[in-house]
Amino acid sequence: MTHPLIDADSLRHALDGDTPPLVLDCRVRLNDPDAGAALWRQAHVPGSLHLDLDRDLSGPRDAGSGAGGRHPLPSHADFTATLQRLGVAPEREVVVLDDAGGQLAAARAWWMLSEWAGHPRVRLLDGGLAAWESINGDWEVGEGAPPAPSQWTPEFDDSRFVVLEEMASTAALKVDARAGERYRGEVEPMDPRAGHIPGAVNRPCSLNLDDNGRFKSPEALARELPQTSQQDPGVIAYCGSGVTACHDILAYRLAGLPAPRLYVGSWSEWSGDPARPAETGPATAS
Repeated sequence: MTHPLIDADSLRHALDGDTPPLVLDCRVRLNDPDAGAALWRQAHVPGSLHLDLDRDLSGPRDAGSGAGGRHPLPSHADFTATLQRLGVAPEREVVVLDDAGGQLAAARAWWMLSEWAGHPRVRLLDGGLAAWESINGDWEVGEGAPPAPSQWTPEFDDSRFVVLEEMASTAALKVDARAGERYRGEVEPMDPRAGHIPGAVNRPCSLNLDDNGRFKSPEALARELPQTSQQDPGVIAYCGSGVTACHDILAYRLAGLPAPRLYVGSWSEWSGDPARPAETGPATAS
């Protein structure tokens, strides 16, 4: 499996090479479902295609029960159709990017392509579009010609995520990627209740980055990331809806540590069931 990051200058050289990577632009605005695609049409890395968080990287929400949370995974068939439509194939490198602080939607795309679908060559643009701007990278406007579709049928590894029932019973270390104030229950702007899953520890995904918005060194991440001495049952990452937790999973990969599994439903699913316990305040020492 390839190194999961690429810097902006390396991307520019790769795009000028004989076998350029397929670039997937994952920009999104949570309060406007059409904004990400509109931003991509206005200006994007040459040759890149838009990959939408709600339409491509998520399945339909269960509005009645809230099962699966705000960003449930699409079905195998639906995600396969998306990848084939975009021309994704294992023999061509894929680079994912966005413009949000920390590359959050791009990290979800990285996890779905690399960890779940098993694509062997997926990288995230370290620093995102801000890094591309900093090297005066070229831009392209408009939609361009549709890509040639692929015939790739991924072999999905569903062991890379857990569902609500396992999350409620597992002894795995639970790592919450949300900001500290949401973890502690001081604010909750999106989900039914404030707080966190009992016993979880907090690792805000923003702490994975340095002051320049790039990922910290593997050594720094290895020192900082929550770990367990037990290989089994290991670590499970969660967040609000299974997006920012992927950023923490990527950080574990960069640190050379075993990658956590993802609780996709995350707090949006857990907090929607009033029978599920919740904790507030900082983590207590064990």
